[in-house]
Amino acid sequence: MNGTAGIDPLEERSLSGEQVFDGRLLKVWRDRVSLPNGGEGTREYIRHPGAVVVVATLPDGRLLFERQYRYPLRRAFVELPAGKIDPGEDILTCARRELREETGYEAAHWQHIGVMHPCIGYSDERIEIFFARDLRHVGHAWDEGEFLEILTLSLDEAEAAIHRGEITDGKSISALYRCLPLLRSAGC
Repeated sequence: MNGTAGIDPLEERSLSGEQVFDGRLLKVWRDRVSLPNGGEGTREYIRHPGAVVVVATLPDGRLLFERQYRYPLRRAFVELPAGKIDPGEDILTCARRELREETGYEAAHWQHIGVMHPCIGYSDERIEIFFARDLRHVGHAWDEGEFLEILTLSLDEAEAAIHRGEITDGKSISALYRCLPLLRSAGC
């Protein structure tokens, strides 16, 4: 997949860059790049601090989901618990914090599953996937201005909701897919 001596023949190298927007969450950049054919091009992209998503199973095997309004698409979505990584924050610490804040649950066992890159065409965002089990309810701690509904679905119900187009959130679908072997072996 790579060229000789570890050099990727498709690599584009930055020649210069400028930040064109500096928001609270998103930073937009425009870079001038050297193309593989020797030409030059422009790339605009979003820098994102990264996030976590948690596939959490209750003792009865049901999965925790939340329903949350997402302003860019002007509607509520069913999705797995997730959230932004704070500067310098360890990814497991972030996953534990987000699960607790959003759902009110803590997990006794955690497993890092891997990483996904949800929007590779325009962002450097990465989402770290975690599997959490042996949950106990301790009460949520929502952020100011955060409004959620917590719901539970069996794995079969979640898969059916995906196929019916009721769950369309990419991070939730990807995380569930990555956790399927663990969920099935746990009898979910």
